[in-house]
Amino acid sequence: MAKEEYRISDIYQGGPSSLSPKYGTVFDSYRINPSTFGLTTDPRTANVLQDASSKLSAGIKHIEISAVTPQVFESIPRQQLKELNRLSKLTGVDISLHGPIVEPSGMSEQGFSESNRAAAERQMINAIERGHDIKPDGIIPVTFHSSAVGIPGGIPQKVGGKVKELEEGMIINTDTGSVHRVPLKERNFPGDEGKRNIQTEVNKINDEQWVENLRQMEYSSHVGGDAIERAMTTNIIAEEEKKAGKKRTKEEEMMHNEFNRGVTFLNSSYSGLKQLFEVAEKKCSDEEKKRIHDFYKEIMPKAEKIRDAPGTNESIMLMKDIINGGVEILKDVHPKVYEDLNNFAKKKSVETFSNVALSSYKQFKDKAPIISIENPPAGVIFSTGEELKDLVEKAREKFVEKAVREGVGKSEAKEAANRILGVTWDVGHINMLRKFGHEKEDIIKETEAIAPLVKHIHLSDNFGLEHTELPMGMGNVPMKEILDKLGKEGFNAKKIIEASGWWEHFKSSPFQATLEAFGSPIYGMEMGPYWNQSMGLQQGYFSGYGSMLPQMNYETFGAGFSRLPAELGGQRGGAEGSRMSGRPME
Repeated sequence: MAKEEYRISDIYQGGPSSLSPKYGTVFDSYRINPSTFGLTTDPRTANVLQDASSKLSAGIKHIEISAVTPQVFESIPRQQLKELNRLSKLTGVDISLHGPIVEPSGMSEQGFSESNRAAAERQMINAIERGHDIKPDGIIPVTFHSSAVGIPGGIPQKVGGKVKELEEGMIINTDTGSVHRVPLKERNFPGDEGKRNIQTEVNKINDEQWVENLRQMEYSSHVGGDAIERAMTTNIIAEEEKKAGKKRTKEEEMMHNEFNRGVTFLNSSYSGLKQLFEVAEKKCSDEEKKRIHDFYKEIMPKAEKIRDAPGTNESIMLMKDIINGGVEILKDVHPKVYEDLNNFAKKKSVETFSNVALSSYKQFKDKAPIISIENPPAGVIFSTGEELKDLVEKAREKFVEKAVREGVGKSEAKEAANRILGVTWDVGHINMLRKFGHEKEDIIKETEAIAPLVKHIHLSDNFGLEHTELPMGMGNVPMKEILDKLGKEGFNAKKIIEASGWWEHFKSSPFQATLEAFGSPIYGMEMGPYWNQSMGLQQGYFSGYGSMLPQMNYETFGAGFSRLPAELGGQRGGAEGSRMSGRPME
């Protein structure tokens, strides 16, 4: 029988060895400088000065003021922001700001409102101005979410490696601001076969809705006109006889009522006509608008007579003429009342971000804070790299267009746009593509698309299914590949650790866990030892043994156990009594 061999590693595995510098490193070959990491303040408190000061003991070199809740942000005294500037100068800690989470497009659960968009713009400008208070001599990044109300982003499911087509889309009535879901399923009815995309569906709804509105208006006009024609002669005769003191006959009374009914229908049709022309003016092409304005000039004398003498027989006939002519004009126009919600929200968000950027530039010039637009959790509008890239590029173009109109040189405006408008890339948010069946390769592809625009990074880990926030290395965010795609800019960018889930459940700072995961160097010369090796010395989170020599040991027994009785190897003298003497120890 062969003799069994035992090794010490079979009995006691111990902590990680300092001779193995890659032990526990999630991102093999990466040694991220700790100075590029930062922590956020607690978003629930307005006492940001105290919270920021308490986090400096961890040795961090960057603090992000988390003012994500508008009410909390409003509660931060301006004096605290100025004190943060002094704290930054005193400690050498850099400071950024996460602005309040507001919806830049003006959308809400009730739909779109231009007043909501304008209010969000004012809140963002206020955040930029207060951010400048924190860092008046430098350039502070101020992060805003690209979307805040959870507008569905239309991310298709991926099953078995194949992307499924979307089964529904979102459209908006741009006249009323209301939002509607539209099915995008296969149709089999003859003449209507095939799959529709969101744009073909929008075009179909616009055409059908416009035709239906015209049909209803024409119906009211025909009913009213017919009733008036039937009653006109009798009504005139009856009115003349009434003036002569004669009572209307029953038939005349019926015709009189019929006449009034016709006038009511005609008035309704005329009001409908005016409403449709107002919609057409706002939603039609420039060429169609020209035909509308020509029609206005033509009917102006008739319309003025109707306004000045309402209810007369002449006004009634003029009204009927205008309706007939107006219907012919409206039949030849194609107003775009309904739009794809994604395109509409993008257009409004571009308006907001470009206005905020221009305000920042006009106030602070070369010291203008960076407006860093963050991707929300995947599934929301503008959450992918491609979508966010398009949003930021269009905001830059709009900024240049507005700046040039105000006298800024085009090259200067472009340089300012590229400097002021950028992206905060949240690696945990994009990892939530996994919820829709997407894989690591898809997440990396979205990062590659946005990489040239990234100015700031938010770090959090998760498993792609819920918006949890763990320190890096504790989920499945492909951080190494993400850093590869972000390149030098991403590698050196400030990386803010957002780990609220860790704070909530484990009540400890996520900073050390993040340093361990990245294998960051302990000392500033960026060489070993590394933080992933410290677990064997300090028994960190991953080692599982806790503190090996707790403070209570020293308080009870003294250093080197000197306070033990002499018979147990300590230095306690007999004067204090012996455990073997028969009398109690003093």
